[in-house]
Amino acid sequence: MSRIEVGLKGEKEMVVERQDLASAMGNIGAEVLSTHRIVLLMEQAARSALEGRLPDGTLTVGTLITIKHLAATPLGMKVRAEASLREVEGRKLLFDVVVYDEFEKIAEGQNGRFIVSADQFLDRIRRKMPNTRDRKTIPEPSDRSLD
Repeated sequence: MSRIEVGLKGEKEMVVERQDLASAMGNIGAEVLSTHRIVLLMEQAARSALEGRLPDGTLTVGTLITIKHLAATPLGMKVRAEASLREVEGRKLLFDVVVYDEFEKIAEGQNGRFIVSADQFLDRIRRKMPNTRDRKTIPEPSDRSLD
């Protein structure tokens, strides 16, 4: 496992397909890459910077997303998100992310992530599921940390 330090970089590429279009999400007539799909690409780029660097038994969860969607991208065009780790504060991480299509910058923003115990995180999710809920095992609000 390598260190998680400011300056780490990650990248994710995609080609815009029909299911990625704003029109596929109900914005009829907008045959361009949807903002929500750009958000996913931004998160994937940030996570790629952490590949092979997280302590065993941990994962990251998204805690913040900011985005400026600057330009439209049509069906079939290649898109690339580049993430750079800007801040590390304990288990809290903040990435700057820029997204380009084949012609220009189409989006920019930030992705906040938090390193959590995979087992504790998944256990907490299981407790929310109706078929596994046991009111006796749900922690009090003061005990709801992900540590």
